[in-house]
Amino acid sequence: MAFAASPPCIAPSPRRAARAGYRSRLIIAWAIAIAALAFPAAGLLAYAGILAYRHARTMRLVPTARSGLALADADPPDAPVCIVVPAHNEERVVAGLIESLRAQDHPRLSVVLSLDRCTDGTRAAALDAIAGDPRFHLHEIDRCPDDWAGKVHAIWSAVERAPAARDADFLLFADADTVFSPRCVSACVAMMAHRGLDLLSLLSTLTTDRWFERCIQPVAGLELVYQFPLTRSNAPNAVRPFANGQFMLFRAQAYRRVGGHAAVRGELLEDLALARLVAERGLAPGVALADGVLRCRMYPDWPAFRRGWKRIYTESAKRRSSRLRRSAWRVRALGAILPACTLALIAVSAAALVARPGGLDLGAPRLGAALGVAALAAWWWALARIYASCASPRWAVFAAPWAFWSVGSILADAARDLRRGVPTQWGGRTYARADRA
Repeated sequence: MAFAASPPCIAPSPRRAARAGYRSRLIIAWAIAIAALAFPAAGLLAYAGILAYRHARTMRLVPTARSGLALADADPPDAPVCIVVPAHNEERVVAGLIESLRAQDHPRLSVVLSLDRCTDGTRAAALDAIAGDPRFHLHEIDRCPDDWAGKVHAIWSAVERAPAARDADFLLFADADTVFSPRCVSACVAMMAHRGLDLLSLLSTLTTDRWFERCIQPVAGLELVYQFPLTRSNAPNAVRPFANGQFMLFRAQAYRRVGGHAAVRGELLEDLALARLVAERGLAPGVALADGVLRCRMYPDWPAFRRGWKRIYTESAKRRSSRLRRSAWRVRALGAILPACTLALIAVSAAALVARPGGLDLGAPRLGAALGVAALAAWWWALARIYASCASPRWAVFAAPWAFWSVGSILADAARDLRRGVPTQWGGRTYARADRA
């Protein structure tokens, strides 16, 4: 029987084999990249959900100072209130504060400006703005003891020596760079009585007309609120008491019961220290959102912004460089690295869908692209709500990865300065701080 000859086996050309091998490796690389990048994208989606939930819960549960307006209308407060304002070289802003305080509608108000070692025109600017108003008093300080922080000593000295402070039922400590709406004091005293608080602190509405205030400031504040959740600060027997030194309204009796500013004489973040003392003594601290009733420009320029937040973060971390380093990595990872990986997932998935290489299941890149877009959209939506509540423009959320990286850098620099023993410059004084590791 004759058998037909089988056709000759033709080996693939080396070029065709190389292309096939390259295509196979590319398909594997695409699949691995999509699978690997899906994890940080899922993490970003989860982080966006947590941000949105916490922000919504905070806005729902934490009262605003505007809620005190109706309370003041129903039962106008008339207890004597003394406002104490420490001022070190505040020529630039003190007139704006004084004008807003002169416009207050509270009937029994006095103001003590504690001029702390001023070397500029603060005194002259204050006198011009006061214009003979008898409710205002100047208290001048020419030196600060070595074991006191300058601001703390300025407040304590005014409280101890000014008759208006000694006779008041309520003591309000405010920064010189704040501006009060006309009914701020009355609303806050009424709210304090309604809530049965011994200390009420406002989170002021911050100015947003400078680039770092629009882009970086919301993230800087977000990190502080992450460390001190406002809902927990307002809970009974608060385990994370919080206060903002820009506005701290005390019942005078409660203030003296905790020892006043003398009890926190060496603290560079005296507001948190006083809030802890109030909670430890079984008294009732509380926080409210200003919602425009109190406004503040924290820092005039970017270098001052960085210095100020380094001090805040260092003290809020209880001078522990290890805690600052962990916070720096967390902020960068959540706000910069996860979004970058998510963008990479979208790019890799889109490239795979465009190329459509044979042998690659297109379900994976479709799912990767959908996950990436959903994660970024949810993250930016959550941040847009946070930025809007800070009165920042919503377009600034598109600079959020850079903002998170910048805040992480501030935290990392604070840790490095603490490890190296770099002193803190604040209020015309230098403070050496030891790293508590």
